Amino acid sequence: MTEGFAMELCGNQASWQIVPDGIDSIDLDAVGSKITAAGFEAGVQSRMVWTFTGSADLTLYPSGKLLVKTADKNVAEEIARLHCSEWTR
Repeated sequence: MTEGFAMELCGNQASWQIVPDGIDSIDLDAVGSKITAAGFEAGVQSRMVWTFTGSADLTLYPSGKLLVKTADKNVAEEIARLHCSEWTR
């Protein structure tokens, strides 16, 4: 647990699951808009998942969980901080 979120390396060693503290659900449209405003390009936009490309590939879920596809832990942590302090707030 770090700075308001849990960050877990996924089994393939090339992605990270980010779970924000104290968030059980989000408005995908609102959070998705903040992610695109931060420079990511939106891909799939459904009620079950949004995807983004940018410094890493992202998958956003209605629960607030964010999958960050990168093997670089520093990139994943930077995105996790943005997600938990700005995008979901």
